[in-house]
Amino acid sequence: MDRQKRLGEEPIGSLLLKFSVPAIIGMMVNALYNVVDRIFIGNIPDIGKDALTGVGITLPIMTIIMAFGMLVGIGTATAISIRLGQGKKEEAENILGNAFVLLIITGVVITIVGLLTMEPVLNAFGASEVTLKYAKQFIQVIFIGSIFNVMGFGLNHSIRADGNPKIAMFTMLIGAILNTILEPIFIFVLHLGVRGGAAATVISQFISMLWILNYFTRGNSILKLRVKNFKLKKEFIISIFAIGISPFAMQLASSVVQIISNNALRNYGGDVSIAAMSIISSVAMIFMMPIFGINQGSLPIIGYNYGAKKYERVKEAVKKASIGATAIVVVGFLVVEIVPHFVITIFNSDAELVRVGSNGLRIFLFMLPVVGFQAISANYFQSIGKAKMAMFLSLLRQVILLIPLLIILPIFFKLNGVWLAGPISDVLSALITAIVFYKDVKALK
Repeated sequence: MDRQKRLGEEPIGSLLLKFSVPAIIGMMVNALYNVVDRIFIGNIPDIGKDALTGVGITLPIMTIIMAFGMLVGIGTATAISIRLGQGKKEEAENILGNAFVLLIITGVVITIVGLLTMEPVLNAFGASEVTLKYAKQFIQVIFIGSIFNVMGFGLNHSIRADGNPKIAMFTMLIGAILNTILEPIFIFVLHLGVRGGAAATVISQFISMLWILNYFTRGNSILKLRVKNFKLKKEFIISIFAIGISPFAMQLASSVVQIISNNALRNYGGDVSIAAMSIISSVAMIFMMPIFGINQGSLPIIGYNYGAKKYERVKEAVKKASIGATAIVVVGFLVVEIVPHFVITIFNSDAELVRVGSNGLRIFLFMLPVVGFQAISANYFQSIGKAKMAMFLSLLRQVILLIPLLIILPIFFKLNGVWLAGPISDVLSALITAIVFYKDVKALK
């Protein structure tokens, strides 16, 4: 059966497995970039805790870089899926070509702006005199290779929209395996320290990018990168940005949260609490990346069937995706509540960090079980092209609720106030999302 035709005809459960499992593996592999960085950097002799804090300071910047990859990447993938569902292959190929150019421009701008503003930005993001050095060493290398990051991450979404989720998975797998091999060599064997960790990440992202470009030029892709489609066209740019603005805004919001959080942590808990949050973020990422994988896998299924007006298949896809997502986050909840000390010591065994981190981990991720449904529901609106609602629901958890809580709660509960902001925001956003989602789904006819 034709790869695109099967989106509208094969059983939804089978499609979700075919598309989401590779995407989940791919996203888990993608999470390893940051998690492996933190594990190896956190275990550098003598400087591990301070270096881990420094890398934690750069997290908002890493999030912003990923945001631009999502703006173009997810916007492109959704636009392509909908047009393929409508039978407009040539227009989908035009969008892919425009996305390629947009990602190049984005990567170059990030490199230039990042290198020029690095130190004041890191200071504003919560760096101290001790941790600034390590933060600069790490993020400088990341900025230099940012074009590989946004290009690989952005175009990988389009491979799934092209109907080839396994290739998308292998793309991330290649990069993550290479990163895991290079990290200890660069950090411990070549004694490059924090810079070595960043260099391993950049080299791995470069290889992933080459793999993707080969797929869209010489591989068996339905859509091809053609020079004639590199000329930017207003209607395609608007189409990409209109849909991609929701995950972009969510990621930017996440970076704002990280900045506010880092400063609150520094004020109420010192550098050790920032190191703890760096670990907590890595742990949360391990369990959230599968949810993003389910979202990516379901995106072309929902988008295609919505474009083809097969609404019962749309509903079934969302329902089954929500069940799978909830199962994953419940497992994550059990892990962080039962063995928090063990989780923290994987990154660093400093007694104070283990104590602060374990307490923060259990509180901050206490409402993890409701996050799966909230994320899938927001993705539903994104998949069908309702960018404004998708953006609202995404911002609800990351900005509208979380930022005020991060500002207000520490005033009364000090460091615990920072940790409490997470679960309160999670449960309130899930309740509001449920109301909006069920109302919209019932209207599908």
